[in-house]
Amino acid sequence: MDLKERIARRVAQEVQPATLVNLGIGLPSLVANYVPANAGVFFQSENGVIGLGARPPEGMEDPDLTDAGGGFVTAVPGAAAIDSAMSFGLIRGGHIDMTVLGGLEVDAQGRLANWMIPGKLTPGMGGAMDLATGAKKVVVAMTHCIKDRPKIVESCAIPLTSARPVDLIVTEMAVFQPTPDGLVLLEHAPDTDVAAIRAATGAAFEVSSGLKEMSLDAP
Repeated sequence: MDLKERIARRVAQEVQPATLVNLGIGLPSLVANYVPANAGVFFQSENGVIGLGARPPEGMEDPDLTDAGGGFVTAVPGAAAIDSAMSFGLIRGGHIDMTVLGGLEVDAQGRLANWMIPGKLTPGMGGAMDLATGAKKVVVAMTHCIKDRPKIVESCAIPLTSARPVDLIVTEMAVFQPTPDGLVLLEHAPDTDVAAIRAATGAAFEVSSGLKEMSLDAP
């Protein structure tokens, strides 16, 4: 499986039954493919949909049914269309049980930077700041490095999305939990070890006494 599928499969294990979950643009949107249809999970998109399903088969796309990034999606039975005020009311009001966001960088305190790169055109922050602040649980799903440069760093070089630390970081190599004392390595991928993770990570971290191998089985 490719790196994005590996990450999405692991993040899907964090999705609890009967919850309201927001999936960010790009890699996070793949998580819906690995959550059982009978889990009672409703995926929310800040552009005004509750009840997103997986990507439709080729040729069955509906231009009026997309996620916040404009990607084609399906709707599950019981889905609802809502306006932006209601959508962001759910987010800012703390009613989203979990959000999965992509990341450009995450620092040693677990703070996320994912909404802009200085000097590059940015259409807007979308729902990133609201979600990183308002969701009950924030999971970052991202590749460990970009062009051999670590994305987990001691201090973010680009603007932070929120001062609130995220709850979990999942990459193709590892699973980290931010704590008040720094990052803790919880899991390593089957094809890597702690030494390789340290070499690919730009921030210090502790290793959990319960360190285990990352499971890549879908829930």
